[in-house]
Amino acid sequence: MSNYPHRLTHQTSAYLDQYGAAVAAKRRRALLFAFALVVCTALAAWGGEVDLRKFVEGLPRFWSYFYDIMPKLRIAHFSADFAEWFWNWDGWLRLLAETLLVAYVGTFLGATVAFGLCFFASANLLKNTIARAFVRRSLEFCRTVPGIVFALLFVYALGLGPIPGVLAVAIHTVGALGKQFSEVVENIDMNPVDGVRSTGSTWVEQIRFAVVPQVSSNFVSYTLLRFEINVREASVMGFVGAGGIGKELLSSIRQFYYSDVSAILLMIITTVFVIDLLTERLRHRLLGFEEHR
Repeated sequence: MSNYPHRLTHQTSAYLDQYGAAVAAKRRRALLFAFALVVCTALAAWGGEVDLRKFVEGLPRFWSYFYDIMPKLRIAHFSADFAEWFWNWDGWLRLLAETLLVAYVGTFLGATVAFGLCFFASANLLKNTIARAFVRRSLEFCRTVPGIVFALLFVYALGLGPIPGVLAVAIHTVGALGKQFSEVVENIDMNPVDGVRSTGSTWVEQIRFAVVPQVSSNFVSYTLLRFEINVREASVMGFVGAGGIGKELLSSIRQFYYSDVSAILLMIITTVFVIDLLTERLRHRLLGFEEHR
């Protein structure tokens, strides 16, 4: 018994040494990672010809542009100045509504196709690696190519208008939501699937009765989030003639109609802000319903 405290002290010392060695190794890995990150950042800045001096010199011009587009609102003539600022509000509102419709239809089409493809891209549902790889590579292609590039291609093929914007938004939405949906499916509980399979049901029936009830709320949540993103995407696609308010915004920028630029930007920002609030509350309600179901 007299040697027990000595053995305990020796064992504690060994544990402390192991802990110190583990902490030191972790610290060395963290320092190595930080060093590699700094080196990669420096190389990227050098390869991208980042010039901090030009950035500092051009920063005042950046702020001066924001000052130029701000309207001149006088308190004594506020109503007249405000009316002059939004002189074409009805026309801009129609174009903004067109942008929202492009985003909505594109999101609906893209989410529908993504819903159908995500089950074929999930490793826990589709064991055929060749088919799964083909679906995944197709989804990667859809989300890798920028939406504005698809818009340019469709404008060239179909002409100006909202249809190219709808198709471009839909294709990019298929790629983005297809990946998110498949990741949700891969994290489901497989016990209900095994239970439905044991009854002799088909693959489609397994998805219908065992998979969809588990993922429906997350699917809707991701779709609402994508719609919010697509509203901004649809606004930019107007730059290449794919419909919506983007074309009017680009025209105002090119012609130096400063007050029109700020008015259109304010309308777009307000619309995205309202959509963000509404979709966020709806997503939270859906997720809360799922938690307390």
